[in-house]
Amino acid sequence: MRASRLLSILTTLQARGQVTAPELAEACEVSVRTIYRDIDALAAAGVPVYADRGAEGGYRLLDGYRVRLNGLSQPEAEALFMTGLPGPAAALGLEPAMLAAKTKLMAALPASLRPNAGRMQQRFHLDAPSWFGEAEQPLHLRAIAGALLRENPIEIRYQSWRAEKRRRIAPLGLVLKGGSWYLAGQVDGSVRTYRVARVLDCNVLDERFARPTGFDLAAYWQAATTRLEAEMHPNLAIVRLSPFGIKLLNALSQPYVRTRTRIEETADEDGWRIAHVPIGKTVWHAAAELLRLGAEAEVLAPAELRDKMAELTEAMAARYRTAQHGYRDRKNIRQSRATKHS
Repeated sequence: MRASRLLSILTTLQARGQVTAPELAEACEVSVRTIYRDIDALAAAGVPVYADRGAEGGYRLLDGYRVRLNGLSQPEAEALFMTGLPGPAAALGLEPAMLAAKTKLMAALPASLRPNAGRMQQRFHLDAPSWFGEAEQPLHLRAIAGALLRENPIEIRYQSWRAEKRRRIAPLGLVLKGGSWYLAGQVDGSVRTYRVARVLDCNVLDERFARPTGFDLAAYWQAATTRLEAEMHPNLAIVRLSPFGIKLLNALSQPYVRTRTRIEETADEDGWRIAHVPIGKTVWHAAAELLRLGAEAEVLAPAELRDKMAELTEAMAARYRTAQHGYRDRKNIRQSRATKHS
């Protein structure tokens, strides 16, 4: 166990340059005192690790010192071959580099680990778009990715929901979600999200920008998506659901709605239960979402949503009745004409 931890400390120092004892302790899930003992053990074994004192200090390896790629466990080697799956890498123009890196990694692995690592590529495939959707092919994705890596600002012409806009952006990160690429970019001191497929033109500027200190792409994306989902479902409906209606709600609702719906434990004599369901901003949007549950749901409140559900279902029933009568009339006319000609 300790040998594995010492190797983890070494590779962490090599990858990150300078790391504090509390950061190493958190990564290794041990106490800071244990990290101090491990650092002393590494130094005693001849590893050139030293400490920088002060508020900005931490542990570092002597410049130029490298840890050879060995000591990987089988699960670790297999996990490495799960990274960099070909679809997203190709979209970013990194597929040749990814393939070259995998070749070098395979050559560096011990012979006993190579077969299992190679099999991971044959047995796992990433299909990013959701069912019945297609992956977008944004025209300017590679240019934006290049600017992101070089820390060059970009000027874009962007088609938003309402209008076409021009923006100067400091690109901070790219996210692939559901087959669509999104850009997190800083504009006028704040970070905003742009769908890359809606970028109509992109001009990469020949200058550099200062990346915000401490910006965490994963944390930003989590907060941004949660905020967006909350903005799209700011209201609450009280809905009576049948047992099958509860299953339909779980199967058809968005994850945000599904996880934030509260269903009361007590059922009525018919087995139906009361649910408090997040709904969209407008009555129309909320009705469209709940109509998917069909006759397995009854909206109790708010009153305007219940009225809209009644209005829409009555109009649908009337249309189907009229359409059925019209179909029968047309069928009778065709039969009458056929009889006359016979």
